[in-house]
Amino acid sequence: MSTTKQIKAWFLIHKWTSLICTAFLLMLCLTGLPLIFHEEIEHLEGKAPLAQVLPAGTPQVPLEKLAEKARQHYPNKVIRYTYWDEHEPNTTTFTLSDSITSPADDYTLLILDSRTAQVLEEPAVKEGFMYIMLQLHVDMFLGLGGKLFLGLMGLLFFVAILSGLMLYSPIMRRFDFGMIRTEKSTRLKWLDMHNMLGVVTVIWASVVGLTGVVNTLAEVVLGFWQQGQLAEMVAPYKNEAPLRGRLSPLDKAMQVALRTAPDMSPSFIAYPGTPYSSQHHYAVFMKGNTPLTERLVKPVLIDAKTGALTDVRTMPWYVNAFFLSQPLHFGDYGGLPLKIIWAFFDLIMIVILISGLYLWFARYKATQAQLARTLSKRDGAVDEQEILSLNLEKTSAHEA
Repeated sequence: MSTTKQIKAWFLIHKWTSLICTAFLLMLCLTGLPLIFHEEIEHLEGKAPLAQVLPAGTPQVPLEKLAEKARQHYPNKVIRYTYWDEHEPNTTTFTLSDSITSPADDYTLLILDSRTAQVLEEPAVKEGFMYIMLQLHVDMFLGLGGKLFLGLMGLLFFVAILSGLMLYSPIMRRFDFGMIRTEKSTRLKWLDMHNMLGVVTVIWASVVGLTGVVNTLAEVVLGFWQQGQLAEMVAPYKNEAPLRGRLSPLDKAMQVALRTAPDMSPSFIAYPGTPYSSQHHYAVFMKGNTPLTERLVKPVLIDAKTGALTDVRTMPWYVNAFFLSQPLHFGDYGGLPLKIIWAFFDLIMIVILISGLYLWFARYKATQAQLARTLSKRDGAVDEQEILSLNLEKTSAHEA
């Protein structure tokens, strides 16, 4: 294949992958911007810490009493998960649903003070500006289908990045890097700007794009883990009868988990029958204590009837890759400075996407104008097939 044909092929790949995914990428960039600063936005809104200030050393209420308080508050619901929000110290959050097998998005949150058992908040998790932004960004309110579709758009975006690099490489053999020809036409100036900004942000765009694709595979990753590692860990209980009667106290399960992983902290507890556990186990997920390892969890399975340790394992690589991709996607590793950098690149990407649309429309308009001038010089009627042929010839010649 000649160099001209290679450039034309890469141009077509870049053109169509970009056109297909641009509108959705614009939506993701616009919704992602407030999500980067969701904690800071809540702070600006004046949201005070939920737990009141009490004397240092105030003892924690036993977990089982907190769970009983949650059950009393919602007597017709069952607890599915218990977790601790690192941004709300001295609180314990319970996730309750109508049944243990309710859909994942059918739940109610209840936040208790872990020292007084006082009900602090019942967050309205499915309303408000940030909820709309999150749902649009995650799945466009379309569930798993929406997630997978956005994952496909992310893959097309990555192909557009690669093809853009292949097109920019031969240009830089003839011009200086970052060259912007302001003395030429407006379209040419925006083309140079589009190319320059695309190259400058290529690493960031690739990282955010690929981690976004990984994040859309949450259900897939969970399914692999359930059928693989989790199935192996609970295999001895495969033929056991379903649990009946009162379960072992939650505090006992926590004590076993802390002894099993003494250098880690609890992240959340999954109750028996939930997707992260089995019909017979509490699953206490322990996390590390450093900025990196706090994103990685280790499941400790505890017999929910006897309170005995059943198994503990390090998560498979593909689950860890998923956990690490989540904070990297939003720039959550380095606090506010990294968030500002992420937002800056996000704004540049919005400019790149809008300029790409402008260039496509400008080229289309110029091609149509040239086609009209060509046809006006001809005598006689021109049929529709001839117009199509001339259009294709002109476009191909221009792209080459």
